[in-house]
Amino acid sequence: MPLFRRFPSGFLHIESWFTMTVKEPEITDHFGYEIIRDYVLSDILGKHESDLLYWAGKSLARKFPLFSLDEAAGFFAEAGFGKLVLEKSGKGETTFVLHPLKVENRCFKLEAGFLAEQKQKIDGFLTEAYEEVLPRKKIVRITLKTDVRELF
Repeated sequence: MPLFRRFPSGFLHIESWFTMTVKEPEITDHFGYEIIRDYVLSDILGKHESDLLYWAGKSLARKFPLFSLDEAAGFFAEAGFGKLVLEKSGKGETTFVLHPLKVENRCFKLEAGFLAEQKQKIDGFLTEAYEEVLPRKKIVRITLKTDVRELF
């Protein structure tokens, strides 16, 4: 019986009077998403990353329309954006707190654009979004400003 056997996965199994196995490294379900989001898109979009991601978020919202902003938290969870919580809602301003999987070195314009477009479609008034990354708290605050005088 051979002492070493190589498996198709490339991991080595050593057999002797004791058995030693090497566990496969743990990879999160979001690893592929993070590679595309943090490296590929950044390289492709370059200096226009934040502008293009904002408009991509608005486009995404048109493809996945919500009936109310209450559904946004469920969409964010399912899309892998993170946990979204409504912080406050007023006449011309709505604030959400996003708890993403990763805060460091990431642009959150995609999420901001998505929320701005959803609110604009639901309420019918021009809406823009601004995000504030708070790395120490590991959250992102997304503020939606609605111009209630200007119909969309």
